[in-house]
Amino acid sequence: MRVTQSMLSNNMLLNLNRSYGKMSKLQDQLNSGSKITRPSDDPVIAVKGMGYRRDLGRVEQYTRNMNEVNNWLDASDESLNQVGEQMKRVRELVIQAANGTNSIDEREKIKTEIDQIRKHLQEVGNTKIADRYIFSGTNTGKALFGPDTDANGNKTINADYTNLVNNTVITSGATADQKINAPNGEVKIEIYDELQIQVNTPGADLFGNLDALMGKISDLLDPKRSPLATSEEISSALGGFSSTSTSDDITTLHNKVLEAQADIGARQNRVEMMENRLSIREISVTKQLSNNEDVDYSKAITELVTSESIHQAALSVGAKIIQQTLVDFIR
Repeated sequence: MRVTQSMLSNNMLLNLNRSYGKMSKLQDQLNSGSKITRPSDDPVIAVKGMGYRRDLGRVEQYTRNMNEVNNWLDASDESLNQVGEQMKRVRELVIQAANGTNSIDEREKIKTEIDQIRKHLQEVGNTKIADRYIFSGTNTGKALFGPDTDANGNKTINADYTNLVNNTVITSGATADQKINAPNGEVKIEIYDELQIQVNTPGADLFGNLDALMGKISDLLDPKRSPLATSEEISSALGGFSSTSTSDDITTLHNKVLEAQADIGARQNRVEMMENRLSIREISVTKQLSNNEDVDYSKAITELVTSESIHQAALSVGAKIIQQTLVDFIR
């Protein structure tokens, strides 16, 4: 095959162009810190990187969800803790009121404090986070206790049942299919792939029974009551080992509050474990993403220095080839 001067020149320019391209790619890697600057550089690395970033995005979203879960659980726990403290005070007041030596004025003073505690418990039942009521079940847009009262003077539960068929309000006896915005509904937040956790503590039954009990105690201590309540009737609200205790007495409801707090504590422990799992997942995916895309600086610098040396040698050899033309010998 005949090799001409133009062929030598073209091959030399082609090789120099490739050398420039290789050095340019190495410089881009060193500048960006990534093996690729566009998907076409290495489609396999690009596709894997998209998957890793998608995983990191999910971890970030679940972490934000965890913050929301902790807000709900912490607020619920703190609210129930306040309820428990007030129940202790109510017990002390009822024991004091059950003393047969109390005067009418002393009973009235105890009744006044009971009424104030009742209002405080109603306010606790209407606790909300970011305009969402945490004890109203799935009906988070409505306060648990509405402004109205029933025939006995008790605050009405404002989060109603709604019938799916004719859109009428059902106050009791609703079936599972009829419960929309139910006061005892569960609010759940996703904290991992296809894993949800209940963040609310339905308070319709608990706070409703508490409010009814406080109303009963207030009525027993009413100095206008005829006849006046006896010590045995007042002490029946204590519960425990009392022979006249009812199912919704102080002891029973206080235990229900403690059970609700224990349930919240168990969920908080689970959330903490999931936070640790998410943290480990984030570290693992970040490491995989780094191994997939991050450039090895020492290797890239070595390759760049080598490419520069080869390029300089190619330029030197090329200069000698181009100089030797037919014109050089026609003298």
